[in-house]
Amino acid sequence: MSDLEGKAGGKLWEGPKEAERSVPPTVPRPRLLGLRDWWADGWNYRAELYQLIDAPPVSQSPVLHDGVDLPDAWWHDLHQALDHLALVNTSRQAVREQYIRRRVPEYTSFTPGEITWTTAHGDLHWANLTGPQLTLLDWEGWGTAPTGYDAANLYLHSLPVPAIADRVGKEFAHVLGTPAGLVGELTACTEILQAAARVPFYADLADAVRQHLNHLCAPVTVPRSAHR
Repeated sequence: MSDLEGKAGGKLWEGPKEAERSVPPTVPRPRLLGLRDWWADGWNYRAELYQLIDAPPVSQSPVLHDGVDLPDAWWHDLHQALDHLALVNTSRQAVREQYIRRRVPEYTSFTPGEITWTTAHGDLHWANLTGPQLTLLDWEGWGTAPTGYDAANLYLHSLPVPAIADRVGKEFAHVLGTPAGLVGELTACTEILQAAARVPFYADLADAVRQHLNHLCAPVTVPRSAHR
């Protein structure tokens, strides 16, 4: 990675190094074996050497466009990895509260209340997950995020393949579509809709995200029998 001299550092620059120090081995990821920093011609550079991972990404694109056959053990390992990651104590922020308070109402017309935080990967999509043996790639942006944020990102990036989106929804039903995970889902929707103006594959995904957003924010209808 590189940045202008004097600008290096910060969340993305230090993310892999801090993940190697703080994230337990029970979260499958490429181990950072070494790094080297240098500067030249007004730029700072960092080279990172990682453990070789043989398993390929599930998808070459963050957004899934074709069905995938992942074993039940893969889903079990993903649950376990995210559960262990959630326990990591860190001051890093994958999503800032200021962003949520400002942008979520702008893009969803929903004003978040209290936010429950957890530690998240921060960029959980199909190009950052390998299969059929699970590894979580790309640890630049990990940190605290609203509950359900990682699961919501994976779900939204699965929408073009309904069978996989349904599987993600069932696997993470304890947060997706629940009050506990609502802010996480709204935040993930907001980020994709905001990025749609500059990222072509998010522009293609935007309509499906808006449909999901309408479902999330639809008023709850109380059955007539409940009014007796």
